[in-house]
Amino acid sequence: MAASLSEYLKRTSLFAGFSDRQIADVLATAKRRSFAAGEQILYEGDEGGRGFYLIVEGRTEVRSGSTVLAQFGPGDYFGEMALLLPDTPRTADVVALEDTTCVVITQWDLRALIGTHPETGLAIMAELARRLADTDRTLRE
Repeated sequence: MAASLSEYLKRTSLFAGFSDRQIADVLATAKRRSFAAGEQILYEGDEGGRGFYLIVEGRTEVRSGSTVLAQFGPGDYFGEMALLLPDTPRTADVVALEDTTCVVITQWDLRALIGTHPETGLAIMAELARRLADTDRTLRE
């Protein structure tokens, strides 16, 4: 993947403290995926496709039924809960609002990454807690 993607990852909250070598390790296993506007990326209840998605460009919307839970753009990520909790189905649909490109990291690669870079796991846990609070607030409104 391009050097510009490496620089981009270093500007995200998850990978900000990573060295060039560590970023190269992440990109060595990551896959780049593109989605057309309107395309569904994840399906609520789906137990397959254990991927963690980091948005490089574009925007997505997270929905549960007709309720919009969040919108994400470049630098944001989704799909981490199913990776961290084994045998957990997807908790929401994710749909591309516009043409979107993501870097996808598999469950196994993410776990290896957290094993060698525990600060990544802490950043993901903090983000999960924030998102849980936001979702809880959205559902109460």
